[in-house]
Parts: sequence; C-alpha cells; structure tokens
Amino acid sequence: MDRYQSFARSGVGRFVVGKLGLPDPYPLRRHSPAEPPLTGPVLLGGAGRLAGPVAGVLASIGVDVVSAADRYGALVFDATGITDVAGLRALFDFFGPVVRSLGPCGRVVVLGTPPASAASRVAQRALEGFVRSVGKELKRGGTAQLVYVDEGAEGNLESTLRFLLSGRSAYVSGQVVRVGAGPVEVPADWSRPLAGKVALVTGAARGIGAAIADVLARDGAHVVCLDVPAQGDELAAVANRVAGSTLQLDLTADDAPVRIVEQLNVRHGGVDVVVHNAGITRDKTLGRMDAARWDAVVAVNLASQERLNAALIGPDGSGGLRANGRIVGVSSIAGIAGNVGQTNYATTKAGVIGVVDALAPELAGRATVNAVAPGFIETRMTAAVPLFIREAGRRMNSLSQGGLPVDVAETVAWFAHPASSGVTGNVVRVCGQSLLGA
Repeated sequence: MDRYQSFARSGVGRFVVGKLGLPDPYPLRRHSPAEPPLTGPVLLGGAGRLAGPVAGVLASIGVDVVSAADRYGALVFDATGITDVAGLRALFDFFGPVVRSLGPCGRVVVLGTPPASAASRVAQRALEGFVRSVGKELKRGGTAQLVYVDEGAEGNLESTLRFLLSGRSAYVSGQVVRVGAGPVEVPADWSRPLAGKVALVTGAARGIGAAIADVLARDGAHVVCLDVPAQGDELAAVANRVAGSTLQLDLTADDAPVRIVEQLNVRHGGVDVVVHNAGITRDKTLGRMDAARWDAVVAVNLASQERLNAALIGPDGSGGLRANGRIVGVSSIAGIAGNVGQTNYATTKAGVIGVVDALAPELAGRATVNAVAPGFIETRMTAAVPLFIREAGRRMNSLSQGGLPVDVAETVAWFAHPASSGVTGNVVRVCGQSLLGA
C-alpha cells in the first residue's frame, strides 16, 4: 500500500504537498471497458503525411477531434513534415498555448518519421528531447510519447494509438516507439483481439506473470501458464482463473525446451504469443557474490530464454511458433541503468534487450520481438524492500508513484496484439518515466 499517496490526496495532505513542493502522485486512470479511452477530445496538429491516417484511427476509436476546447484528453502532433531545425518551431507553436489545458491523465503523442536526409535526421532526433521533457512537465497523471512511423506503415498505427491514447498505457511515459511497415492482421473484435490465439507465459504463478495471464486471457487468448513445480498451487489458481492450462517444469532443465514445444504442439497445435517473464534475483555486490548466485540468475533469466526461443523457432522455422507470432521479453530498468548489488540481474536484463536486437531482424515478416522494461512495480517483492529505498523507487519518476503489475501486462498485450505486426525491435519502459537511465 502506498500510504504517502493516500495522504497526498487527503485535504491536509494536498495542502502540505502544495506548500512544500513535495511529490504529488495523482491517481492514474487505467483501462476499463465501461469507460471511454480518454476523458476529453483530441486536438490534432502538424503538417505531415500522417494527419489523415491518424484522424481515421481516432474516428474508429470513437474519440472526438476538435479545433478548440477548454480541456483536452490528448494532444496529438504529426511531426513527419519537420525536415530541418527551423521546422521545430512548429512544436512550440502547437503545444505552447494548449499544454496547460490538457486534462487529468491526459496524453501527448508526437509522430515522427525515420529521416531521409542529414538535416531531417537532426530535426527528427530533436523530437526525443522535446517529448521526454514534456513528459516531465505534465501534471495530474499526464504522459508523453514519441512514435516514429516508417514510410508505408501508415496503416499499422491503430494498435499503437489505441494503446497510447488510453488507460492501458497509464504507467508508460517518455518512451520512443518505432512502427514499421508490413501486413496487419485486423481483429474481428478489438475488445478480444487474441480470440483463437494461444499464449505461453513463463513465471505465471504470481505478480507480473499472473497479471500478464489475466490480461491476455481478457483479450481472448488461451493462456498456458508455466512455472516451477514448487509454485504448483498458485499456478493452478491462476490457470483456473483465466480458464487456461498449466505446465509445471524448471526452465533450466536440459529437456525443458523440448518438453515445452512438444506440449504446445500436441495439445494446442503451436503457440502464437510467448512471454518470457520468469526471473529470479540473487542480490549481492560483486565482491561478495559467489558463483552459484551468478550462475542461477543467468540460467533462469537469460539462458533459458535463448534455449526456448531456439526450440520454438526451429532450424527450419517449424518449432511451434505460428506465423505472425509474438515473442515478448521482460527486461528491467536495471538492465538499462544498472543497480547496486545486481550485477548478475542487470546483466541478464540487458541481455534480454540483446535478444530483441538479435531476433527482431532475423524473424522480420514471420514474428515480432519486443521487450518491456519495468521500473518500480508494486509486488510482494518490492513490498519487502526497506522503507526508504521503496519510497525512493516510488517517487523517482515523473508520475511520483509505483506502477502495478497490470501496467506491465497491458504493454505486453499491446505487443501481443495481432495488429501490432509493425511493432518489432522495441524496448518500452514501464516505469512512469523514471529519472534513472535513458
């Protein structure tokens, strides 16, 4: 429980927070099927090649696009037409007069493009600094993102905009997403896009893994929940809750990849979504760490992923991962920024990003490969962290609070979406725009 957040929202707390300039963790608006994605209309600006496609997506989502309003649910700017430094003035002209009119938990999305010249490379790279700074200036749960869209990928935007312009991305801010071209599998029902799909979630017995199983099942998938036999009771409870199935085994066992692929092929005819969530920590500073702690973390967090991916892909592409498949790794902010006492853990979580870098181009056209990198997420593990370290983790981000397991799960579900075919090679931090790392 975040007692400080409860205090900050009380009458006395709001007075104290305002007077002393303390962190103000505004309650985040998360996804609810009964509520609209945004709390107000969208202001759409910019002069580029995406204005038309974006307007079409916004219409399909059911949000209003207006030319002026007292309060906005989102500010969306097409910056694909900015080709030189002078053109950056358009950002100031659009956002300056209206950014303070962004409503609670509002969204800022800037759309860029891979540069075609040296001058446009400078201008388009500048968008990252702008968006990350805006994200740190927004109040009341607001977020800001940058989406680079390849030429020819205009029709691949919908799943990404639906994610970023909704409560599904409540704890995602200051991120850069790249959307490429390619065929899109449009779901018959956007509320259940994974209907008929099979998803494997490792480490599914509790915490983030259980939340991922919940959200993928909500979206229509049959979820195969995998964890070690010692977590059998909790694993069964999760599988029963999501009407899925269980697979109890140790991922580090020599025969684990073969057994998993065999189970998926025989019982389910293959797998569409693979989420590598299983992970352990064995923390010690490097000078005090023994080899067993190092080896255990590497074996579970990274080596097992490589072995399972190889088995699922197969030497001839027949390992069980179906066409238009999804591989999603769970990295960590520790893999980006490092962490004291976690050289083993940070090494493996950086390695997960390496898996994305290596496999995304290799599997292009057949499957997407992405990773989430959680920051401080409220779980049983973080609840056991000493008080002052826990409070630092919660407050050292633009949203001044910890995230929830569902925030990671919603990001995984976006990657898993059949219409996210153009979203590959991305590492997206689910950290409230942490002040640590890039």
